[in-house]
Amino acid sequence: MPVPQIGVLALQGDVVDHMRALEAAGARAVPVRRASELDDVEGLVIPGGESTAMSRLLDVFDLFDPIQKRLDEGMPAFGSCAGMIMLADEVLDGRPDQRSFGALPMTVRRNAFGRQIDSFETEIALDGVAGGPFRAVFIRAPWVERVGDDVAVLGRVDSGGGAADAPGGRIVAVRAGACLATSFHPEVTPDARVHQYFVDMVRSADAGPVE
Repeated sequence: MPVPQIGVLALQGDVVDHMRALEAAGARAVPVRRASELDDVEGLVIPGGESTAMSRLLDVFDLFDPIQKRLDEGMPAFGSCAGMIMLADEVLDGRPDQRSFGALPMTVRRNAFGRQIDSFETEIALDGVAGGPFRAVFIRAPWVERVGDDVAVLGRVDSGGGAADAPGGRIVAVRAGACLATSFHPEVTPDARVHQYFVDMVRSADAGPVE
């Protein structure tokens, strides 16, 4: 089985734990801080952090356009928490000058579950991830308010601030073609199944819409 080389955007966020989880899932993980390093990876993880700051840092490091180009060409990407916001094509409650890649046709709301003090953990079922419920950690997390026709909803949660108000719960995990996104932080748990799911996506390099 091939060992894909997967980058972790290393400008902000929990880079080390994402790299650990990718290695546990059978990939070779490398940090990405320069456009030249992006050239060497088959997929990219965009970690959590602060999406407005990440947007600015991508411009400072001249990485926004190179990443946008690779995404447009079908490079697999996985965004967790702020990374989910960066992959969305519409962001609510963001700064007016905040940019995102628009790789996933969906609307996300920043800090939807509340402040840092409102962080929580819960068990959720994830379509396509075998082995039973996944322990999901939500920290100043977004949720998804709208998905496009080509977006598959992989997971929902009905706990946390305001989640119970949505029929069926709030959307917290999605996939469209080669892009995967979660509201929660799978890298902070010892369970590497979400990263395994992404590594398998990179191996298959399936950039088509999910049916």
